[in-house]
Amino acid sequence: MSGAVPYAEVIGDPIAQSKSPLIHSFWLEALGIAGDYRRCHVTTDELTAYVEERRADSDWRGCNVTMPHKAAVMDLVDDPGDIRGTIGAMNTIVRQKDGSLIGTNTDAAGFYSPLAELDLEGAPVVVIGAGGASRAVLFALARAGVGSVTILNRSPLKAMGLLATFGLKGDVVGLDAKLPPAALLVNASSLGMKGQPPLDLDLSPLPDDAIVYDLVYSPLQTGLLQAAEARRLDTVDGLDMLIGQAALAFELFFGATPPEGRDEELRALLTA
Repeated sequence: MSGAVPYAEVIGDPIAQSKSPLIHSFWLEALGIAGDYRRCHVTTDELTAYVEERRADSDWRGCNVTMPHKAAVMDLVDDPGDIRGTIGAMNTIVRQKDGSLIGTNTDAAGFYSPLAELDLEGAPVVVIGAGGASRAVLFALARAGVGSVTILNRSPLKAMGLLATFGLKGDVVGLDAKLPPAALLVNASSLGMKGQPPLDLDLSPLPDDAIVYDLVYSPLQTGLLQAAEARRLDTVDGLDMLIGQAALAFELFFGATPPEGRDEELRALLTA
């Protein structure tokens, strides 16, 4: 499957909703780099074969990894940064010139980028979900020194170990539990995404200065963000994290930093 130009891609199941090709293609064109970035639908059964096929392709620079492969892919690539022992989920695979594959995670830094100017030390936080995205979120929150963290998840048992894994104090409850007061609410689940069940939460327990952050970006204006804006709460949408993590991956794939001062133009493209 060798091509005429270096290329990277994003894999997942489903994958049609991914906006990553738009982002990377925008940057490639803006910088005048001869390269390509694609979507590739990969099922769980196909993941091992996909990785081995791409390992042999010298034009392939790597891939971003979305649901449901962020944990499974860790068994198939090298892990020099101990992503397994820290975040526990990989979202980026990079091919080295010798054909070896290195896994890393750009989600944590991408998630935290819009919050970097805030003082979250000791602040109570609610996180929805216990999958690969939530692991990156919890890793970043632990580094920020947040206070009590409440995880809402369909299966509380699945999420029980996450708090201990990241050295956080808090609680794990079901999705139907009442929200505690929190300075930050993060949806790190697929709920509210196009084609997925909605996320119906009563936001009334949140204080007036709370921030609501939804990692879902399809649709960009999720039901959760609409409910937050109806309460005049500050919000962060999924494009902030998507662009932030993509910028780190782009540099790994193509050896160049995304162009500065073009974010508004990029957001307009992504929301058109």
